[in-house]
Amino acid sequence: MVRKSFFFGILIVLAVLLYLNPNFKTISAGIAILLFGMVMLEEGFRVFTKGPLQNILKNATDKLYKSIPAGAFVTALLQSSSLVSVITISFISAGLISLGGGLGLVFGANIGTTATAWLVAGFGLKIKISALAMPMLVFGIVFSFQKSISLKGIGNVLAGLGFFFLGIHYMKEGFDVFKEFFDLSEYAVSGFLGVIIYTGLGIIITTILQSSSATLALILTALAAGQIEYENALALAIGANVGTTITAALSAIGSNSAGKRLAAAHFIFNIITGLVAVAFIFPLARLVNNLSSLLSITSTNYTLKLAMFHTIFNVIGVVIMLPFIKRLERLLMGFFKDNINKDIDEPKYLNPAVLKFPGSVITALVEESKYLYKNSVFEIVAHALNIHREDIKSDKKLKKIIKTSSANFNTDIEELYYTKVKTIYGEIIKYASTAQSTLNLNNKQVKAITDIKIANRKMVEIIKDARELNKNINLVSNMDNTHLQNEYDNYRKKLTKVLRVIYLFRTEDDASKYGLKLRQLKNDAKANIRLSNKSIDKLIRKNLINAEMASSLFNDYANVNDMIKKLIEVAELLYGKNDSLLENGK
Repeated sequence: MVRKSFFFGILIVLAVLLYLNPNFKTISAGIAILLFGMVMLEEGFRVFTKGPLQNILKNATDKLYKSIPAGAFVTALLQSSSLVSVITISFISAGLISLGGGLGLVFGANIGTTATAWLVAGFGLKIKISALAMPMLVFGIVFSFQKSISLKGIGNVLAGLGFFFLGIHYMKEGFDVFKEFFDLSEYAVSGFLGVIIYTGLGIIITTILQSSSATLALILTALAAGQIEYENALALAIGANVGTTITAALSAIGSNSAGKRLAAAHFIFNIITGLVAVAFIFPLARLVNNLSSLLSITSTNYTLKLAMFHTIFNVIGVVIMLPFIKRLERLLMGFFKDNINKDIDEPKYLNPAVLKFPGSVITALVEESKYLYKNSVFEIVAHALNIHREDIKSDKKLKKIIKTSSANFNTDIEELYYTKVKTIYGEIIKYASTAQSTLNLNNKQVKAITDIKIANRKMVEIIKDARELNKNINLVSNMDNTHLQNEYDNYRKKLTKVLRVIYLFRTEDDASKYGLKLRQLKNDAKANIRLSNKSIDKLIRKNLINAEMASSLFNDYANVNDMIKKLIEVAELLYGKNDSLLENGK
């Protein structure tokens, strides 16, 4: 509701401005074209986030000294701090990177976004940019109509750059025409009052344009045309930096806790950086003048000096925040807590942010499936057997565990399914299906998601089989027939053995050793499903069990072997071959 009201308010203001001063239309058109170019750039680079870019960001977050330069480099390359923020949120949500690593990327992105000012000041305003923009648009559009996803991505990047430069061209022309009728420099305000006024104006403009890069391009073209004073332009640049936090805050409305934490970090960083820059604007301006002299930048080259000022105060902001990143992380984790329903288990890794990129959604689906398997399925099957999970994880003899675990746990498996499994299972299937229908996936990624869906379906089938087995185990425990009880104890022992080997398979370093054991147990279970149980046949021949007992034993014999087969298949899929699903997801 807030965003809609804000949007319609902007439209009304724009309509009034165009009506009162038609000369404003060239500048407006330039801004619109530039913003459209930035959207196309973002869409183009989004295609390439599956491979190298994703790996760079993921691998650069283990150390802060790597994550900040990585965020700066990728943002400078993409010309979009918002895309880097979206990727970071999706990675945090999927559990690929920590919040601390994400903060490093976002702080680095603030430095990287200053590349736009250097590009416009050092290149866009120095040559006849429209001559370069037109060929980029021609080739970009041609490429964007190709079937290949990569070629479409290249086409969008080229077209985006073309529109970006064309927008600057129209903005320059607009300010030149505008100056003939209206000179904004007449409204220059000097001193600290001017700093406050123009910083506020920068915040307002950025909030309207929803892009600090677009605001900076507007400031630089106005400065080049002599429409604003250099001192006021510095304050506008500070305002643009602070104003982008409004965009982040609006984007975070309705997002998950990971998105809110990152938006809050962005807000805190930019506010602190802005306050420091405002407080020390004149010393910083003198520093820029001194550095300009050293670098042979002429004293009247205000656009390059503004780009330098923009970079310096963002770097200072990162330096100030560095010692407080761990404290900030703890503060954000404590303030924006995950919504947890104590009665019904909810997804831990799945949220809308992970659907932005194939890699993040596959990782989130795998981690969510592992979480469901090792917590809920493991618990339900163990309790269906009236066995404590700690006994399974221990090195106690299986025979002793079965002998000492005769008490009925009175486990309501139906209730456990509804509280611990159903919601998470439904979300896994929903997210998997959404990813397959909305994302551009390669064959390996499609197969990985299909395998995840199959694995989860098998988990549900295991729980249903466990429910039926639990009923008969508890029924038999109250009978006097020791022969029948021994058979069901054998079933319990078989499943307990499989659960223990699976636990060791997913927790021990030497997984291959337990992987071989699981393969043998699975092959035995497959063979047993097809073969008759000789011990049951013997009990029938000796009239030690009646027909009803025999029927239950035969049915549960098949169910137990089917459960063993499915438990092992799911374990192999989620934990085997160095997480093959994650490898296929790349």
